[in-house]
Amino acid sequence: MAASSFRGLAQANGRSEFRPKQPKPEKRDESEELLTVPDGWKEPAFSKEDNPRGLLEESSFATLFPKYREAYLKECWPLVQKALNEHHINATLDLIEGSMTVCTTKKTFDPYIIIRARDLIKLLARSVSFEQAVRILQDDVACDIIKIGSLVRNKERFVKRRQRLIGPKGSTLKALELLTNCYIMVQGNTVSVIGPFSGLKEVRKVVLDTMKNIHPIYNIKTLMIKRELAKDSELRSQSWERFLPQFKHKNVNKRKEPKKKTVKKEYTPFPPPQPESQIDKELASGEYFLKASQKKRQKMEAIKAKQAEALSKRQEERNKAFIPPKEKPVVKPKEASTENKIDVAAIKEKIKKAKNKKLGALSAEEVKLKMEADEKKKKKK
Repeated sequence: MAASSFRGLAQANGRSEFRPKQPKPEKRDESEELLTVPDGWKEPAFSKEDNPRGLLEESSFATLFPKYREAYLKECWPLVQKALNEHHINATLDLIEGSMTVCTTKKTFDPYIIIRARDLIKLLARSVSFEQAVRILQDDVACDIIKIGSLVRNKERFVKRRQRLIGPKGSTLKALELLTNCYIMVQGNTVSVIGPFSGLKEVRKVVLDTMKNIHPIYNIKTLMIKRELAKDSELRSQSWERFLPQFKHKNVNKRKEPKKKTVKKEYTPFPPPQPESQIDKELASGEYFLKASQKKRQKMEAIKAKQAEALSKRQEERNKAFIPPKEKPVVKPKEASTENKIDVAAIKEKIKKAKNKKLGALSAEEVKLKMEADEKKKKKK
């Protein structure tokens, strides 16, 4: 019995020893596993043939809008209804409650169009113009409403960071729009974005980083580099970390130093000397042995001396107002140089010559003589 059990153990050990080891599965690269979409490929549009029977039940969404949007919504609501009727969606505007509602009909065949209609009325409520909001009904366009009101507690700091996102004359926002192919609208406590999915992701990152006190110019610089790298077909499958800039956080605020610095004294094992008492001081100066009347007289003399010193200082300050200021030394006028002297004789000669010249109209005799001379010249000719 013992022998058989021993053989069984040996066989079991033998099997475990000579069992071939299974090869471990090799780790595949993430780039190999990911599916790549060919350039220029578009998802085919959803038509009525894909869902000929329509929807089973009615779906509806409603959203409120602020009072200042009432006039604009009233004006553009016929256009909203026209755009939604093409997709068989009913839209109603309630000015009493201040709400917009969208709902499906029996003719609606696209099940996702109600979600796009909901996004449309949300964007209109967040001050996005109708021309931009209508783009959400397209298949390749999405939207994102980023809430930034609760990210910063201090109101002044929040306004500064929101303005930093917009930039001077909207230049930062314009740069973001060009890099991400998105439309961005900053209104109150929200940022509304309309565009492709990849652009929405980038805009959300930039907005949240800006509210965390990271300047948007750093993210814009990174986006510009990524845009150039995407053009190269060889670099698409490679990592871009070596090309992207690495910005280190620098703490500029230095610790404030105290005005009065206490210098530590050198350590000594001996205790400090015992301070002298008032009696010891009086014994050293001899005041201890004086009478009460003499001590009183000394105190009065010290007080009078202090008063006299303070009076003299006060008098000096008063007298400062009566001290005349120092006058500047009078500068003597320089002697006129001989070069700039006027030549009187030359001026007299010029005047004489001017008098000799005949000025103004000719006299009657001179006119006659001139006429005769002209006639003679004509006869000769």
